[in-house]
Amino acid sequence: MPNPKRRHSAMRRDKRRTHDKAVAPQLSTCSNCGSAVMYHRVCPECGYYRGELAIEQKTEA
Repeated sequence: MPNPKRRHSAMRRDKRRTHDKAVAPQLSTCSNCGSAVMYHRVCPECGYYRGELAIEQKTEA
Protein backbone atom coordinates (compact mmCIF):
# COMPACT_ATOMS: atom_id res chain seq x y z
CA MET A 1 0.00 0.00 0.00
CA PRO A 2 1.39 3.42 -0.89
CA ASN A 3 1.85 5.93 1.89
CA PRO A 4 2.01 9.71 1.60
CA LYS A 5 5.53 11.05 1.12
CA ARG A 6 4.76 14.49 2.50
CA ARG A 7 2.72 15.60 5.46
CA HIS A 8 -0.63 17.28 4.69
CA SER A 9 -0.96 20.80 6.06
CA ALA A 10 -3.42 21.72 8.82
CA MET A 11 -5.36 23.86 6.34
CA ARG A 12 -5.85 20.90 4.01
CA ARG A 13 -6.96 18.73 6.93
CA ASP A 14 -9.38 21.38 8.20
CA LYS A 15 -10.90 21.93 4.74
CA ARG A 16 -11.71 18.23 4.62
CA ARG A 17 -13.34 18.36 8.05
CA THR A 18 -15.60 21.36 7.40
CA HIS A 19 -18.66 19.15 6.85
CA ASP A 20 -18.08 16.96 9.92
CA LYS A 21 -20.14 18.81 12.49
CA ALA A 22 -23.14 18.18 14.68
CA VAL A 23 -26.38 19.62 13.36
CA ALA A 24 -29.49 20.27 15.44
CA PRO A 25 -32.53 18.32 14.20
CA GLN A 26 -35.23 20.20 12.28
CA LEU A 27 -38.36 20.58 14.39
CA SER A 28 -41.92 21.47 13.48
CA THR A 29 -45.03 21.94 15.59
CA CYS A 30 -47.70 19.29 15.92
CA SER A 31 -50.92 20.32 14.20
CA ASN A 32 -52.98 18.67 16.94
CA CYS A 33 -51.34 19.64 20.25
CA GLY A 34 -48.68 22.18 19.25
CA SER A 35 -45.66 20.43 20.76
CA ALA A 36 -42.28 20.25 18.98
CA VAL A 37 -41.96 17.20 16.71
CA MET A 38 -39.25 16.01 14.33
CA TYR A 39 -40.29 15.92 10.67
CA HIS A 40 -41.90 12.70 9.36
CA ARG A 41 -42.42 11.34 12.88
CA VAL A 42 -45.50 10.62 14.97
CA CYS A 43 -46.03 13.14 17.77
CA PRO A 44 -44.87 11.54 21.04
CA GLU A 45 -47.32 13.65 23.07
CA CYS A 46 -50.63 12.95 21.34
CA GLY A 47 -49.88 10.19 18.79
CA TYR A 48 -51.04 12.15 15.72
CA TYR A 49 -49.28 12.26 12.33
CA ARG A 50 -50.41 14.70 9.62
CA GLY A 51 -53.77 15.28 11.32
CA GLU A 52 -54.69 11.60 11.77
CA LEU A 53 -54.42 9.42 14.85
CA ALA A 54 -51.53 7.03 14.28
CA ILE A 55 -50.88 5.61 17.76
CA GLU A 56 -53.36 5.15 20.58
CA GLN A 57 -51.97 6.75 23.75
CA LYS A 58 -52.39 4.90 27.02
CA THR A 59 -54.47 6.84 29.53
CA GLU A 60 -53.24 7.00 33.14
CA ALA A 61 -55.60 5.23 35.50
